[in-house]
Amino acid sequence: MSEIITLSTDRLLIRDLNCDDLNFIHLIHSIAEVQKYATLDIPNSIAESEDYLRKYIDQQNHNPREEYGLCVSLVNREPLGLIGLSNSLSKFKNAELWFKLHPKYWGNGYVTEAALAILKFGFEELALHRIEAGVATENIASIKVLEKIGMQKEGMRRKILPIKGEWKDNFHYAILEEDFINRS
Repeated sequence: MSEIITLSTDRLLIRDLNCDDLNFIHLIHSIAEVQKYATLDIPNSIAESEDYLRKYIDQQNHNPREEYGLCVSLVNREPLGLIGLSNSLSKFKNAELWFKLHPKYWGNGYVTEAALAILKFGFEELALHRIEAGVATENIASIKVLEKIGMQKEGMRRKILPIKGEWKDNFHYAILEEDFINRS
């Protein structure tokens, strides 16, 4: 088994998902506002949420891991969101950042704080060269987060995201290790 990931900031605890997170995962994926720009549909059952969680827990046994699914909690351990990295082929030293936050915590800078911790982890612990993120062109809040953490818009991919039966455009963002080091 790989080492369990635990990161912290002044306000947040960011840790590998575990079986105790099932109800929170099901809840957050069932909120229409959270899933508005997600390619993942609202789960039809708790079993779908179990499958989602199992994928990330199974990855904890892989070395190297392809997926990092993490729970973002307040330091009092109240969960408020999910964040992760999906690695591509190891020779590219590249991963994709993703995140989602419960609406009652929106506007407090939690995603920005968690995303900066994940970038640091990706570049320092995983020795990544590049971290990317895709975002629906209408998702202004997530675009602001990506820009706050130093990601640069590299382009737009037309009608690539299948969201609620429609094809949506996607902005492509990325940050290089050297960009992150130079901004720290």
